[in-house]
Amino acid sequence: MSPPEPRSVGELADRLQRPGAVAQVLPRLALPHLQVAEALAALAPTTRDAAAELLGAVDEERARGLDAALHTLADHALVWPDGQGLLRMVAPLRQAWDAPLGLDPPLRQLLKDTTSDELRRMLGALGIKSGGTKQQRLTDLVEHHRDSARITELVARAPVATRKLLERRARTAPGRSEFIVFGSPGIDSEPGARWALERGLLVQDRRGYGTARMPAEVALALRGPGWRAPFEPVPPDVPAMPVTPAEVDREATAAAMAFGAHAASVLTVCAASPPARLKSGGIGARELSRVGKAARCDDVVVRIVFETAYAAGLLARDGDRVTATEGYDAWAEQEPAEQFAVLLRAWRTMQLTPGQARDEDGKSLAVLAGAPPCGGCLQAREGLLTAAARLPVGHGVKSHADLGPLVAWHRPLADSLPQDATPFATVIREAELLGVLARGALSPVGTALLSTRPDDDAETLAAACRRLLPDATASARFGTDLTAVVTGTPSARLTTLLDSVADRETGGTASVWRFSSGTIRRALDAGRTPDAIEADLAAISVETLPQPLVYLIHDTARGHGRVRIAPAACVLHGEEPALLAELAAHRGLAQLGLRHLAPTVLVSRTSLDKTLAALRAAGYAPVAETADGTVRVEKAQRHRAVAPVPSPRRSGATSRRRKTDGRTDEAPAAADLRALATRLKTAPPASPQPDPYNGIPFDSDTEEIIAGYARQLSLTDVRQLAHAVSEGHPVTIEYVAASGSRTIRTLSELDLDPPHLYAWCHLRNDERVFTLSRIHGVMPR
Repeated sequence: MSPPEPRSVGELADRLQRPGAVAQVLPRLALPHLQVAEALAALAPTTRDAAAELLGAVDEERARGLDAALHTLADHALVWPDGQGLLRMVAPLRQAWDAPLGLDPPLRQLLKDTTSDELRRMLGALGIKSGGTKQQRLTDLVEHHRDSARITELVARAPVATRKLLERRARTAPGRSEFIVFGSPGIDSEPGARWALERGLLVQDRRGYGTARMPAEVALALRGPGWRAPFEPVPPDVPAMPVTPAEVDREATAAAMAFGAHAASVLTVCAASPPARLKSGGIGARELSRVGKAARCDDVVVRIVFETAYAAGLLARDGDRVTATEGYDAWAEQEPAEQFAVLLRAWRTMQLTPGQARDEDGKSLAVLAGAPPCGGCLQAREGLLTAAARLPVGHGVKSHADLGPLVAWHRPLADSLPQDATPFATVIREAELLGVLARGALSPVGTALLSTRPDDDAETLAAACRRLLPDATASARFGTDLTAVVTGTPSARLTTLLDSVADRETGGTASVWRFSSGTIRRALDAGRTPDAIEADLAAISVETLPQPLVYLIHDTARGHGRVRIAPAACVLHGEEPALLAELAAHRGLAQLGLRHLAPTVLVSRTSLDKTLAALRAAGYAPVAETADGTVRVEKAQRHRAVAPVPSPRRSGATSRRRKTDGRTDEAPAAADLRALATRLKTAPPASPQPDPYNGIPFDSDTEEIIAGYARQLSLTDVRQLAHAVSEGHPVTIEYVAASGSRTIRTLSELDLDPPHLYAWCHLRNDERVFTLSRIHGVMPR
């Protein structure tokens, strides 16, 4: 329930009947719910029995499916029974289909503008006597056309040309070329059409132009008594196999640990060397490959980590690069289960499929390219979780590809990507990598993810992650082959230490670092001493450090700093004349312009940093000095985003939402629906006085001012717009320009200055002025 909360049942009903509210519900419905809704949209209002006959829900199982679908639609305030035994539906629901079941509207709707005399002539052509009022004549005509036997008999007596026309038209979806178009100057009507028009079997616009339409009752009668609307109340069968909870837990744990370790590696690389953005936006294939190679993980994992980390506020766009944020530093200090829960929660709610690597033309897609929100992608994830949760207890699918039809049944409006060889293959693969799916079944983490609403504090999910993932490992095993092996997820301190003195070779459930003279020299360059390095490694070692590693540390240290470079642009000096003579004679260093000033002093015509890099590239281990003669300590520079960004989600009902410019604002906590229902039930009835807002008092001056100028708006719209102005929230409006054209605009940074509203228009990407009286509708963004 988006703010502000409704203050009366009438206002709640008004909001539920808005097209935007209906559009939000439809993607969450399963296939039988949509099939029942489409059938009702074709005939509504109709009875439950008539709907059951149309859908073929006559046996016990299909009848139960129909009743369950009607119950679900009623729960969503889309369909409800009235006191006369008819099923009514919210008005915007029919607009979800251009032609539900391939049918035009019912006869009553098509003839609503027909005159009483025209109705009298139709009834006369049918041989029916009727009352003198228009309403009585319309009722009699509708009653006649609802009788399929009468329609069938009538068409059987029609001229041959008319009969062929009607039979062809009954099986042609509206909008096809077989439609009959009348009224064009100089063009005669199709043979046989006039006979059908005179009896209401086809209905034409009163002005005589446009497409002739066939009432839904007539089309259904001509399709025959055996025709049934599609209805699949039972989900498709998928091959399943027995699987124990222990097997699911083991596989889910392995996947979650591997993904968590890879995520930490990818973000560590990004923190040390922020990836560059393309001029067109996003991170391209070259940078993805670089990060993936450094982090030792596949492209799809890198993509998922980038998108989830960005959604969680661990990464942010910073100029021409994507940079780690201060939120990343806090995240890096957390336990693996907490880190994993942050990324998992972001994956659950993002409106895109991060594993999508190709577009419809097969071209590679950039990451963090700012693609528009994809509600169908979110529903694909929702459908996957729902489908996996509906599998028999103790069973998983034999092949994850078998989940595709089940996902399509639970969320028929979900999006499957062009790159998917089988339906929803990409989102299923993502769920496997995250440990949400394991052995073809929903893991404990997946179950917690399904039960956690986006506005919850995610404690259920965090608890499931803690049960699945062990705490971070704080120790390592060192081998004589100069490697360090860490089983599980290394702690942030352990990762930092090993990254400073060794190169990571592999990650996942077990991570491996390898030591070399170059990695030890890197630590010495950062100001570490050989004794400190040995002591730090011994403190994290499960056993005594192997001798080869100790020898490597001290042998590298003995050669470290034998040559010193002082800034003079620049001077090299040392205690070994032979070594300096070797440098001066080295052909690979000739471009530096080295020459002797003394047996232990060389001068270079190249800058200090370039000289230092050249000597290291040649295999030497010099150190740099500062101007006062002390050794310069080389530390890696941290790159952090300048703009404030959301921190990782923690417990609490308040979340943070990123704005388009990188700023954040507080997202209001979700309404307590039970408390809201209690308040609405106990609210006093509205005053019966006949004013546009039914005597309901305004909450603020802003509401009263808007209501005074925007007379086209209902109370719900007034309150929605006033709330957006007061709280600084974006809002979507329906605006009628002076030319009469209607547009839908999304506005932010609203500034009320009656009779105008100043706002940033996202459609025009510029500041615009809107007249309040021309605003005809308001919807939350």
